[in-house]
Amino acid sequence: MRAAEPTGQSSPSTGSRAWILQRLDAVLSEPLRRAPPSELVRYRILVGAAFFLFLFNALFTVWSFLLEQSLYPSTIACLLYLGSVLLMRGSTTPGPAAVLMLTTMVLVLLGTALEYRLPYFGMHALTMLIPALAVFLAGAPAGLFVTVLMIAMLCVGYPLYLSRVGINPEAFSSAYLVFSHFFAGVAFLGAWGLGSLHNSTRDSAQAFLERTLKALRDSESKLSSVLESTDDLVVSVDLEGRLLTANSAARQFHLRCYGKEPVVGELFGTSQPERPELWGPPLARVRAGERARLEDEYELDGSRHLLDVHLSPLLDLEGRAVGMTLFARDITARRDAETRLGELHRTLVDTSRQAGMAEVTTGVLHNVGNTLNSVNISTSIITERLRKSRLSGLAKATGLLSEHSSDLASFLTQDAQGQQLPAYLIAVSRQLQEEREGLLREMQALGESVEHINSIIAMQQMHARAAGVLEQVAIPQLIDEAMRLLAGSFEQLGIRVERDYAPVPPISVDRHKLLQILINLLSNARHALVDSQKQDKWMRLRIQPASDGTGVRIEVTDNGVGIAPENLPRLFMQGFTTKKTGHGFGLHISALSAAEMKGRLTCSSPGLGQGATFTLELPTAAQEPHG
Repeated sequence: MRAAEPTGQSSPSTGSRAWILQRLDAVLSEPLRRAPPSELVRYRILVGAAFFLFLFNALFTVWSFLLEQSLYPSTIACLLYLGSVLLMRGSTTPGPAAVLMLTTMVLVLLGTALEYRLPYFGMHALTMLIPALAVFLAGAPAGLFVTVLMIAMLCVGYPLYLSRVGINPEAFSSAYLVFSHFFAGVAFLGAWGLGSLHNSTRDSAQAFLERTLKALRDSESKLSSVLESTDDLVVSVDLEGRLLTANSAARQFHLRCYGKEPVVGELFGTSQPERPELWGPPLARVRAGERARLEDEYELDGSRHLLDVHLSPLLDLEGRAVGMTLFARDITARRDAETRLGELHRTLVDTSRQAGMAEVTTGVLHNVGNTLNSVNISTSIITERLRKSRLSGLAKATGLLSEHSSDLASFLTQDAQGQQLPAYLIAVSRQLQEEREGLLREMQALGESVEHINSIIAMQQMHARAAGVLEQVAIPQLIDEAMRLLAGSFEQLGIRVERDYAPVPPISVDRHKLLQILINLLSNARHALVDSQKQDKWMRLRIQPASDGTGVRIEVTDNGVGIAPENLPRLFMQGFTTKKTGHGFGLHISALSAAEMKGRLTCSSPGLGQGATFTLELPTAAQEPHG
């Protein structure tokens, strides 16, 4: 985002201050010049104070020369102050320069006191400045060193000198002098303490300010990144339309529309909207502190573009609108898509009927396929039993009888083979009787499967013409019928089937539609168990009344491969399957059929490898099927 910057000419006083600051910064080393503003202030004051004291002592040296007094003290002080400036030029920290300057100040005061032998010079008001200045410029530890040095020299050493060596041996014995210099030392420590407290408070406030500024800068940077990353136009202007900020999309829009990039402080776009009747009411609402929205068209690159524009007021602290922010999005493509969508709607209405027919056809094929699995199993069992049949042995026995038809009596009574033949024929007849009964059972199951295929096809044909026929159905018997259609596969695969049937009343449903759902659920459980690596494979069938007493609850539970949590929400969607050879239609058709009967089909699973439970809930009262 680009923001406005302060403009205008600088006053002479501002220019002179800037010149002075530039001269002070020129003395600082490069690391010190890059310091934060709060630290840079201290460095500038240190350099300025050293320069002032250097000039002051240089002037004093000239004055001493004119008065023919000693030049050494002031000259040495000038050199020490100049050394402080040079240290600031070559050092990365201000500590050494500050300590040198402050120590020089203390020594100058001591030298002045010794020169003029003033008994109470240690209590001069100027001395109170040194502890506070020491803490400010050099920090609390270095400031304490300077303060203790000053107390030792001015409050202890100087009075001791006056009383023992100086002109007034009785001076230090004066109670008043001791009292005054003692409290002067306490005052120096107090000045140092107040300076330290000021520094701590200032540093704490500065740290808080820096954290706040950093948070604001981070927030501004994130907001700027968001605004710059969007393709929407984001512009802020004042009430006269002069630009305050604009993101890159808005700048590019202005460039394409008006041939130049917008300039902060100038009008964004034209001075007046192209259509005042369109923009007038929204702008009036924004000036009143309300939000507004409009749509406007613009000519861009030879084509018309439609913009969706949102206007939000910029409010001052008193809640008055001082500007506005414009958010605009090019919705030309969306409107074109809406137009095309309207044109396609009629086509979709027609194709939806065809899609429904395709879904019905898919359901027929899927359920017929499930039943054909049972047919294939039954035919395989019949073929295997015929292949292993004892008919070949019976043929051999009848061959022996034919060979010995002339002496049949002696063959059956005297020949070793003949004597065994009656018992063998009896055993074969019994075996053939058992094979006949097994084949009859398989043929009955095969007939039921074919009948179920016919029922599925007839049910779908009836569904295409009218609603299915409702009849009273006993749920346990219908589940057992579905199991008979698949029983061969469960027995051969070694799957243990458990039944837990609670007494429930018959329900009025479309029998073949419910049978189709049950076969799909049983077939899915069988596949889950086949794919499982567990040795003990079982499936539990449970029937119980619904919790509200108005329906029946059927549960099919297995300990097979289970279902991943992320797949549960998609389980009943058309086309979704976890089987390598699956098509994803069985559960989808079953869920639709359950809904048509005013029921509900759900699934739960603890996770992969932990099995699954499919629950079918149906009302007891008769429900008219609906499409």
